[in-house]
Amino acid sequence: MRREIDFVGKRGVFITISLVLIALSLIFIFTKGFDLGVDFTGGTEMIVRVKSADVTEGEVREILDGIGFKHVRVTRSGLNVSKEEGKDFIVTVRRMFFAKNADEIANEIYNKEVKPYQVFAQVLGDKAKDMANRINVLMESYDKILNTMKKGEDLVPVLKDVFRDRSEEVAKVVNSLITPDERKADLAGAVDRKREKIEKFLLKELIGKIVKENGKAKVVSEIVSALEKNLGKSVMIVSFTEISGSAAQEIRSGTYTAILVAILAILIYITFRFNFIFGIGAILALIHDVVITLGFYSFFGYEMNVPAVAAILTLIGYSLNDTIVVYDRIRENFRRYRKMDVERLVNRSINEVIVRSVNTSLTTFFVVLILLIFAGKTIKSFAFGMTIGTIVGTYSSLYIAAPIVIKWVKRV
Repeated sequence: MRREIDFVGKRGVFITISLVLIALSLIFIFTKGFDLGVDFTGGTEMIVRVKSADVTEGEVREILDGIGFKHVRVTRSGLNVSKEEGKDFIVTVRRMFFAKNADEIANEIYNKEVKPYQVFAQVLGDKAKDMANRINVLMESYDKILNTMKKGEDLVPVLKDVFRDRSEEVAKVVNSLITPDERKADLAGAVDRKREKIEKFLLKELIGKIVKENGKAKVVSEIVSALEKNLGKSVMIVSFTEISGSAAQEIRSGTYTAILVAILAILIYITFRFNFIFGIGAILALIHDVVITLGFYSFFGYEMNVPAVAAILTLIGYSLNDTIVVYDRIRENFRRYRKMDVERLVNRSINEVIVRSVNTSLTTFFVVLILLIFAGKTIKSFAFGMTIGTIVGTYSSLYIAAPIVIKWVKRV
């Protein structure tokens, strides 16, 4: 007689191990968090054409990493490009840049078409609040600044809070907007006539430098220069697209919705296929798998992006398939051995399918492990999630999904 492994008798040990792993995962998730990719944070996507057929994604990524783009993603573009034209690469960076120039942004803020913080939050991050506060202080100080000009008094003190060490420089330029003849004839009238010009100028002066440093033109120039210098090939930007924070938010919302809908659909399916208690057991096992896998993402710092979400959703389906096999065998044995003790019956059922489950899992594990080791950066997040998920999913199907419902199982 074949010797059976006592899965059910040791369920307390296995459940304890799982609870510890879940607790550690939650600690990492809520303290360390995730290395969110551009899909969830917003950023910029460019198609870069290198006039060479020999350049690789790795070379482009290494060069861009060297000029400060630490979380750059580089993939080959699917566009049809001739050998003479070279290669197109899709370059995605986890940073937003100002697509508009300082004049356009200043006009939008001045006309109250946008709020200062909204303009700068996606590009400047934590520094956006300070810039927004300075803009608001400036706009609230317009009357005070103009009255000071009308009196011919020193502008530096009233500009100090906003322009700080640039106050003297800005005051000098603002004063030059009023000509000597206008000062002699009617200073107050000249200031009133040029009110809008003066106010917009001050606003542009405040935001100009920061917009230029983080503008589209500068980043395009930096990337093209770095690639041409290191590759010795001609480079051009084919397209430049922003992935806004709102788009990233939509992706996040869609991700949560997809996972919740998947879990709900699974619960309904198993309730009709088996019974509600089995459905609860399967959902608990899936939550177990997802939380622990997310904990590994957080601990090892793998990027959480759309491929990672694809791995989580694939894991849900993969783990469920294993769990259904175990539950189906339990149901068959309930009908076959009606007088057998429930714990012994569940244990026998798991032992009868363990070889099939382990063989299937090993086949999948070796494939995704090879992908994790040798594949490019683009799919490493997916391969990592599936590598961990295959182990955790198989473990939960055998040691968690069936044993935790024993107390509530009724014969079918």
